[in-house]
Amino acid sequence: MKRTNTCNELTSADKGKSVTLIGWVQSVRDHGGIIFVDLRDREGITQVVFHPDCPVYRDAQKLKDESVIQIFGTVAMRENDTVNPSLKTGEIEVVADNMIIHNVCETLPFPLDNERADKVNEDLRLQYRYLDLRRPRNLNLLRMRHKAAKALREYLDSNGFTEVETPILFKSTPEGAREFLVPSRLNPGQFYALNQSPQQYKQMLMVSGIERYYQMAKCFRDEDLRADRQPEFTQVDIEMSFIDREDMYFLIENMLKKVWKDVLGIDIPTPFKRMPYSEAMNRYGVDKPDTRFEMELTDFTDTFKQSQFKVFSSVANGGGSIKAINAKGLADITQGELKNLEDVAKTLGAKGLAFIKAENGSWKSPILKFLSEAEQSELKQKLNIEDGDIVFFAACEWERACSILGRIRLECAKLLQARGKLSIPADQFNFLWVIEFPLMLFDEEQGRYVSAHHPFTSPVEEDIKYLDSDPLRVRGQHYDIVLNGVELGGGSIRIHQPQVQEKVFRDVLKIPEDIIESRFGYMLKAFKYGAPPHGGIALGFDRLVSILTNRQSIRDIIAFPKTQRGQDLMAQSPCPVTEKQLKDLHIAVVDDASAQ
Repeated sequence: MKRTNTCNELTSADKGKSVTLIGWVQSVRDHGGIIFVDLRDREGITQVVFHPDCPVYRDAQKLKDESVIQIFGTVAMRENDTVNPSLKTGEIEVVADNMIIHNVCETLPFPLDNERADKVNEDLRLQYRYLDLRRPRNLNLLRMRHKAAKALREYLDSNGFTEVETPILFKSTPEGAREFLVPSRLNPGQFYALNQSPQQYKQMLMVSGIERYYQMAKCFRDEDLRADRQPEFTQVDIEMSFIDREDMYFLIENMLKKVWKDVLGIDIPTPFKRMPYSEAMNRYGVDKPDTRFEMELTDFTDTFKQSQFKVFSSVANGGGSIKAINAKGLADITQGELKNLEDVAKTLGAKGLAFIKAENGSWKSPILKFLSEAEQSELKQKLNIEDGDIVFFAACEWERACSILGRIRLECAKLLQARGKLSIPADQFNFLWVIEFPLMLFDEEQGRYVSAHHPFTSPVEEDIKYLDSDPLRVRGQHYDIVLNGVELGGGSIRIHQPQVQEKVFRDVLKIPEDIIESRFGYMLKAFKYGAPPHGGIALGFDRLVSILTNRQSIRDIIAFPKTQRGQDLMAQSPCPVTEKQLKDLHIAVVDDASAQ
C-alpha cells in the first residue's frame, strides 16, 4: 500500500505522471456528470476527477465525506478558470483510473471544517477527539509541538546535555501541590505518589556526576483545572553542575531563541530583560507581568499619610500601601463592568474598589469630597489623568494592594481591547526574567516560615546572615522566565552544602527531625559525599507551545487532553474498577454518606 506522493506535493511539473494517492475524502461534487473529489492527507489537498468512462465512476458517486480511499491516476492540468490559487496543488488535478475504498465513514457526529467545528460543544469534540484531531489545523498544532520539542532536544544535545528518564512513581511529599497517590500491592498500606517534578532525582543526578541533564518529563498534580493546567503535563526539566545564575540565563535565552527561530522563523532579541520581584510587584502587581502594555501601578502611600480620607490615611500610617492605576480611555465603563471589577477585587481581599472618573472636564467619584486639592493635583500629575480616563485604587498591606491592582490592570486591558482602544500584536514576545524572589514566606495558619519556591533553593550569598534573625529579608537565587504575562518556567541555584540544607529544614522551616529523615534523609546523606554546586530550571512545555501557536488553552496542543473535571471523555476515564482489584490493593471504597 504505497503512495507515490502526498496530497500537497504535485505541481505542473508532474503533468502526465502516473501517481498513487491515499487519504480521506474532504468533499464530493458532481458537476454535470463529472465527479470531483478533494482528497486530503496530513500534508494537504489534491483534487481528483472521475470521468463517466472511469471503471470506478459509480463507486465515486457513492463516496461519503471522510471515507478512506486510495487513488490511481494521472496528473493533468486544470482549466485556467478552475485553478485554485489557495492550494499548493491548485494548478493540477489527478484523473482517476482506479480506486480502492479502504473504509467507508459513517455519519459524522459534527462537521470537521474549522468554522463549524469550533462552534461545537468542547465535550463532544473531546469525546470524538480522533475526529477533532483530523482537522488540518489541529494536526498542524501537534506538528508544531513536535518542532518545538525537536528544537529543544537539538539545542540541549549540542550543549553537552544527557537525556535521562527518572521514575514517575515517587514518594509522597504532601507539602507541595495535591498529589495522585498509587497504592502498592506488594507493600500493603503504603503508597507511591506520581511525581510532581523530578526535582530530587535530578539533584541526585548532579551528585552522580552527570553534570548536564535534561528530560521531557511527564509530571502530575491533582489540582483544580483551568486553561493553562492539566492533571498531567510535560515540562522541559534541566539541571547543571558548576554554574551560576548568569550561566542559566545564557543557556535558556539561547535555547528559546532557537525554538522561536525553528518553529516560527522569528529572531527574538537577547539578552532578556531582568526585573527583581519587588519591582515587578510595584510596577505591575504580579510576579509574571505582561509588559506589552503600560498601565503601571503608582504608589501614593506618602501622599495620603495626612489625608482627611481616613480609609487611605489609616492604611498609609499603619504600614500598608496605597496604589493606583490609570486605565486610560476606560471612563465609558458600564455599571455592570464596574461591578465585575469590584467583585474581582473582593475575591483578592479588597473591601471595595475606589475609583475616579474623568469625564467632560470634571472628576466624578464617591471619594472625591474627601480628597484635598493638593492630593488631587498630585494624582493628576503622577497618573497623567485626562478626560476619558478612570483611576482605580487599592489600600491595604503592600503585597495585597499590588495583587489587587495587578489583577484589575489585566481586566481593564481586556475591556480596552474589546473597545479597540488597546492593541497587543499576537507576534509580540516580551521575554523577561523575574529574579530575587523572597526565599521564605510566613504562613499565618501554620505559624511558621515556608519556602516561597521549594526548600532546596539557595539563598543569595550576602543574605545568608539573615536566616536566623530575619528570614523574610533573605532573597533566594530563584528565577522565573516570563513571557507576555505567562510564567513559562522557574528554577534556582540549589543548596549543595549539607549543613546549610539541614539549617533550612531544621531551624528556618521548623520541620521535625523524623520528617526530615523520612523525606530528605537520603539527600542530606548524598550531599556529604561531594555534591557539586548546581542549579536548574523547569519550563512548562505545554504553555510554551500554546504561546507559539497562539492558542488560549493548553488543551488545544495536547493530543488527548482531560476536561476541566479531569476526565478523558474519549477513553472514558477515570472509571470504576472491580472488587478484586481493590482487594488486591487492600483498598475499600467508602461512599460520601457513610464517610460522614
